[in-house]
Order: sequence, then C-alpha cells, then structure tokens
Amino acid sequence: MASAMFLASILFHLVVNFIYPVAPSVLRNSAVVNETTNATAAGNFLLGVGKADITGYDNTPKAVVEINFAGYADTSQIGTGLRQRIYTRAFIVANPDTPSDRFVYLVLDAQSGDTAVRNGIIEGLAALGGDYAVYNKDNVAVTGTHAHSSTGGWFNYLLPQITSLGFDHETYDALVQGSITAIQRAHTSLRPGRLSVGTGQVSDGNANRSPYAYLANPASERAQYTANTDTTMTLLKFEDTNGTALGLLNWFPVHGTSLYENNTLVTGDNKGVAATMYEDSIGIDSFVAGFSQANVGDTTPNVLGAFCEDGTACRFNDSTCNGKTQGCQGRGPFFQNMDQGAASCYEIGTRQFTAAQNIFNSDLAYLDSSTVSSFHTFVDMENYTFVSPLTNATVRTCSAALGYSFAGGTSDGAGQFDFTQGINTNDTSSPALQNPLWKIARDALHDPSPDQRACQNPKPILLDIGATTFPYQWGPNIVDIQMLRAGPLLIIVSPGEATTMTGRRWRNAVAQAAPSILGINTPTVVLGGPSNSYTHYIATEEEYSVQRYEGASTLYGPHTLEAYINLTLSYMPYLSDTADRSTIPAGPNPPINTNNSLSFITPVIVDNPAILHKFGDALKSPSTSTTYSPGSNISATFVGANPRNNLRLGGTFAAVDKQDPNTKAWSQVLDDSAWNLVYRWTRTSTILGTSEVTIYWIVGSDVESGTYRIHYYGDAKAITGQVGSFEGFTNGFAVNSG
Repeated sequence: MASAMFLASILFHLVVNFIYPVAPSVLRNSAVVNETTNATAAGNFLLGVGKADITGYDNTPKAVVEINFAGYADTSQIGTGLRQRIYTRAFIVANPDTPSDRFVYLVLDAQSGDTAVRNGIIEGLAALGGDYAVYNKDNVAVTGTHAHSSTGGWFNYLLPQITSLGFDHETYDALVQGSITAIQRAHTSLRPGRLSVGTGQVSDGNANRSPYAYLANPASERAQYTANTDTTMTLLKFEDTNGTALGLLNWFPVHGTSLYENNTLVTGDNKGVAATMYEDSIGIDSFVAGFSQANVGDTTPNVLGAFCEDGTACRFNDSTCNGKTQGCQGRGPFFQNMDQGAASCYEIGTRQFTAAQNIFNSDLAYLDSSTVSSFHTFVDMENYTFVSPLTNATVRTCSAALGYSFAGGTSDGAGQFDFTQGINTNDTSSPALQNPLWKIARDALHDPSPDQRACQNPKPILLDIGATTFPYQWGPNIVDIQMLRAGPLLIIVSPGEATTMTGRRWRNAVAQAAPSILGINTPTVVLGGPSNSYTHYIATEEEYSVQRYEGASTLYGPHTLEAYINLTLSYMPYLSDTADRSTIPAGPNPPINTNNSLSFITPVIVDNPAILHKFGDALKSPSTSTTYSPGSNISATFVGANPRNNLRLGGTFAAVDKQDPNTKAWSQVLDDSAWNLVYRWTRTSTILGTSEVTIYWIVGSDVESGTYRIHYYGDAKAITGQVGSFEGFTNGFAVNSG
C-alpha cells in the first residue's frame, strides 16, 4: 500500500536527482490424466522445514534504523529500532519416488516477494551446487506476509525505491542470504512424512476496507458468500512418519497494517506475531510455523471500521472526512491505546494463532497422492491478448500504470494533498483530476499514449510506470506465472495483492479445471501472495471500474484478473505427473536492477560516546527501591551506537537477565525476538556521532519472582572504520510475580 507521499517523493527526487499466451507442449488431446498413488504409502512425501533470521545475516546487516519502511511508502516512517525479529520460513515438499520433483515455499516477514530478491535466492542456490541444484526458477516460490513494519530498500524497480532513497545492498543481502539459509536448513531436515490439510474460521480476523468496490461485483456472485472477506484459514500440517509434528503452513488474508504509519519499530506485524506465538507454544526449535498471506487486497486488520477524528464513520464511497482522506483511519481492536497499533497487532495475531491451533489439533485429511510438481514462466503483460475465461470475449492487458486513486491511499494509510479514492475518467468533480500540477508531473515522467489511456480506461493514469524507463524501469511489465502442487493441493502463487472476489474467482477457475486437466476431482486450492515480483493489486473488472485504491493499483488494466486466470489454466497441464516440464517456456527475462540501482542512503560514518561517558553506560536504570510486577513497563537508557554496524544474527541487541539467588550468576531469560522487549535507538547528535538506546520490558504474566537486569549489546564504529562490540547493564531490580 502506498499514499500520495509517493508522488511528493517522486517530484522531490526527480528535481533533486534526475530532472504472450504460449501454449504448453503438453498433450491436451489425451484422456484425463488420472491421479496416481506411488509405490510408497499413499500420501507420503519428503518434507523439510527451516527458518532463518532476515533482520540481519552474518556481516550483511538489514538495518533496523535510518532506513525507510516498506509498505506505507511514507517518507517519514524511518526505522528507529526493533520490537520483533523477522524471519524467512521455508517449506520443502518432495516426491519420495522421484525426489527431484519438489518445491520450496518461502514465507518472508516482508512486504512482498520481489523480482531481484527471488533472482538472488535462485542464483545463490545454484552457486551452492550439489544437492541444491534441484532448486530452480520453476520450483522456488517467494512470498511475503505483506508486513508494513520492516525496512525497505530491497526492491528491484525504481518506484518503490524512491521513499527509501534508493537501493540498499545490505538490506537486500539480508533477505537473500537469510532465505537461502532457511532453505538449507529445510533441505538438511528432509525426511519421509505426511501432509494433511484442514480449514477453520478465524474469528473477527479481518474486515473489508473497500466494501463500496466489493458491492460493484454482481449481486448473484456476492450471494454465494456469507461475508465480504474470506474468513476461512486453510492449514497444511507437516509431520514425519512417526506422527511427530514438523511444522505448519497456512493461508489467511489480512493486511499487515495493524501497526500504523507512525510505527518505526521493525516487526513481522500480525502474521509475525502469530508465527512466533505458535512456534513458542510448541517449544521445539526445529518446529516452523508459516502464516502465509492469501487474497489480501481489500482486507484490513482494523476490524472495528474506519472513522473520522470526530468519531463519525468515513464517507462510504471514498473513505474521506470532509472531502479529504486525511483523518479517515481504520480502527483495530485496541485503537484507544496510544501504542502505534501494537496491542491491536498482537490481538489480530492471537486470533490467527488460535484458529491455526484449533485446526492443527483437529481431524485433518491426509493428502492421498505423492505427486509433487510445479511450473513457472515469465509473461510480458504489455498488450497480452487472449480469450477471457470469464466472458469468452477477446481482450487484452496494458502496460503497467497506476491511477490517481493510488495516491489517495486507504483507511489503513491515507494519502495526501487533494487525492481521494474513487477517481475515474468520468469524474468531473475530483479536485486532483482537475489540478494541472499532477498532469504536468505525470507528463514530465511519461505522457501516456492515447492507446494506453484507452486500454486503462476508466483509470485516469497518474504514473505510467511500465513505460517509464529513466534511469531504469519504474515498475514491472514482465510478471511471474507460477503454481505448485502436492497431491490434490494446488497453490496459486500470485504476484499481486488479489482482492477477496479476485481470489475467489481465481481459485474457483482452478478448482473447476482440475478434474479435466489433472484428474483431481476434489482439489484443495489456495492462493499465496504477494509473491515473486510485486505487481501491486489485482481487482475484478467490476471493482476496477470503481477505481478505489485497489482498482487504481491494478497495473495492467480492467482485464488483469482474466489474464492471470487464462495464463494459470494454460500452464496447469504442466502440473500433471506425466507432463514433460523441461518444455516449459522460460518467457522473457525481467530486468534485474541490483547492480545499477541508485542509492542516496548514507552509511554510518562514526560512533562516539557522550562526553564523560563510555559506550554501554546506563544513563537511566530501573529503580532499586521498587518491586515490579507483571504488567510493569520497565525501561533503561544507555550510551549507544548505531545498530547498523552489526545486526547480531542469532544474537540480540537487548536482553533481560535473571540472577541465580545462590551463585549470584546471571543468565539470559529474554532476547529481542520477544514481543514484550523493545529496543529503540535515538540519534542525539549527527555531527558528533552520538546516540542513545532505550530498552523497554513489559513484564509478562509468566515471569518468575527474582532479581533481574536489562542487558544491552552494541557495536560502535571508529573513525578508522573498525567496529568493536561492547555491552551495558543496569543495576539489579526486583520482580514479584504475585
């Protein structure tokens, strides 16, 4: 999601810094391909799970401070610290009879998948060689939880790089190398096992933030569903042949926007909360819980609705207050708390955790086939002409473009200036559409051709990103088309944010085609995304006509969804267990901009301690005369250094230690992966290179009575460039569990 700040950033940095359908060669005229059972026990697979830190990797730290966050595209949302470490979770499924038939599904605590990130992961796996040569572009899916609370700077295309001041190699390397490590851990854990699947309801886990657009879909179609969002979670359970649980992977749609635009602490948002909560509940380090995104496009975690500052509901059709988007804000379960949405985030994560736990512990259906297959190809969506699988009409897609309402934002994160949602080419009353400044700005970047305007109609084009190539490509025209299969489970890997009805149509199309194409009479179809290349949104044609945020951000015109369905069905025969997947056309290669991207991100120059102090000195400690209890918010401030010097993979910035009453020795009981231990860094002088670190511990209900201290781990950079580590401690303080 983005706001009008994108446009302001584009103008500022422009002035300052720049002035096919292909038919698969699969036997289509043969009889139905029957689902088969392998020689091994029905439903057996080779399974592996793995997890790795992407907050930082070895000597390639992913900055938690001084880098703009990805998601809201708000230039003022610069990282100041860490509430929760972020991870890549890897899930490998292979056929035990033909182990080369496998796929790996990655879930990153990040805004989305990305073209360059996926390319880096695949290149890294190829460089490992040996057993890892089996992982390639066809069977690696890179999905993001769509968290809006972790740093950006790693995108392949220019447009999303703008608010982060360009491309940051350290952040990119952390995502790539961390993901490769997660795959390595999953690979080394491969063992015979079984997969089972089940579904359940998530109680009040999402809401629709664009109900006006949803209502544009046919009433007869809407009548097939009881809600305007999907409230069902689909869960895949991984276990070995002894019945020992290895992990879980589930799909449920809810935006990673529980934490508001004013949050500047890195987290995995509500899905990061749910995943960590589940892993902690199992208590086995090797257990991995993946909470994957689904048809997330028009969903929100702000389930109480969108309201103006005076408490009245935002205007229904365009989510404005007094004609402006500013002031219209979605409310989470605990919106009253002045905590940047943290309590609401934890609650929405808990609701997903509870649903997953209920499904996991219920009677699940084992997958009754060991067939494992996948396909991937690239397709250029500029002027892709095809017969619509929904209407049978010949239609086409367009070069990528964003509409005026893209800059209007949503009730999760409002836009600025005079942009609103719902601006279409027939809107004669829109201040933004009548404002000549925006036309001048657009045309300075790229003036859309008459054909492009007609193709995108009724979207008034604000940014013609597919055709804007200076200094390099602004947005993707070449997209990933990918599906994965494990027996009767079919996974659509969506490169964009599918809306609720988009996801339903896409899944239904695949399910209806599965019996004739794959011989699967009762498939389970899920959709995961945003994945691989981030292609913004995928709205239905009817929602597109309304041109709220989701429609305005549907890049390839009103027939975008139909194109994706057409391509998915065209390549589905490759998922057959008799298909020759070596004949899958690769398609046109997208540009990889990692080595030619601009960057105006300043490095760490030097760290100095405050006068008369040394690094790690405690400037403020908890009171020794106070006995703290569960719920207490304890804080300590230290003389600090920039955390960009070392992200301490496998380590921690902050810890809580407990003293043994007999030996007086200290041992760590909490690190910065815990939600209730917050690390915040503050620059006190840019010129002098001084900074402070404040660590907050909200005492949990499970704490034991005793003496505790807060422990800070830091790394300072000298003027010579050498980085040295240091530590700081508070005095001991008492906690009584009651």
